[in-house]
Amino acid sequence: MTSVVPAKSGLQWTIESGEHRATLAEVGGVLRAYEVGDREVVDGFTEHELSPASAGQVLAPWPNRIRDGRYTFHGVTHQLPLTEPARGTAIHGLVNWVRWRLADQAPDAVTLECDLAAQAGYPWSLALRTRWSVGPGGLRCDQEVTNTSDSEAPWGYSVHPYLRLPGVAVDDILLRVPARTRILADGRLLPIGAVKIAGSEYDFSAPRRIGDLVLDTTFGDLAYDADGGSSVTIAAPAGGAQVTIWGDRHFAWWQVFTSDTLRGERFRRSVAIEPMTCPPDAFRSGRDLIVLAPGEGWAASWGVRP
Repeated sequence: MTSVVPAKSGLQWTIESGEHRATLAEVGGVLRAYEVGDREVVDGFTEHELSPASAGQVLAPWPNRIRDGRYTFHGVTHQLPLTEPARGTAIHGLVNWVRWRLADQAPDAVTLECDLAAQAGYPWSLALRTRWSVGPGGLRCDQEVTNTSDSEAPWGYSVHPYLRLPGVAVDDILLRVPARTRILADGRLLPIGAVKIAGSEYDFSAPRRIGDLVLDTTFGDLAYDADGGSSVTIAAPAGGAQVTIWGDRHFAWWQVFTSDTLRGERFRRSVAIEPMTCPPDAFRSGRDLIVLAPGEGWAASWGVRP
């Protein structure tokens, strides 16, 4: 059903199947909440709040950060607004505060659309379409994009859900990330290299307690599942509850953030786990950057299994 109550996050759409219930919001096309029964799976926010620390946002046409907001594509240099002024970066794309519109709705699924206009710093237009659904297998997101401009456009994609295990402190969470390397970052959280992680404190190839480790870390060189995708899992100790977030073959990177810079009750309450198609600063490095031809479409899927 559609809510008409005025809210900072705009109109609200709730989808349900059995005990699974998710709420999407108009501003940012954001995943505002996801619960199974009385258990919060996603650390969300109320309709009268702004999305805190990018919670549940769609990150496109780039994830993470671009150094100085400046990049060169096909020989032309572009300057984006610095949306993270303290670090001098352009962060998390251009659609996370745009109003999305309802395209289709069923009891267990909703499809939202957004037209990104060409603008200073990103002179290409895109049509984005996101289908959210819930069912016995959990929450699923099917993302599509089409380049509606007349020239090739750079593209990268991620999402920013914070996953919760209510009653379990972040320190006690058992984390599994199927990665062999991590990106080394400077003080601005921008990449300066990469290292292998086998045997180090960042090696979560087998489930391991997070402890007091501070993570805002990009993991790569993934060990893929049989279907070509990969997944990250958080679990309670002693065989308790667990949550898995999966991404299909289009996602080559995972960002894990233990919420250490969040304030108040959100400090180290949940873990943001972001499937990314490319690493930070990909508009500058070109690493795993997707280039969409005029009229070309692209699609990928990810989801959460409680």
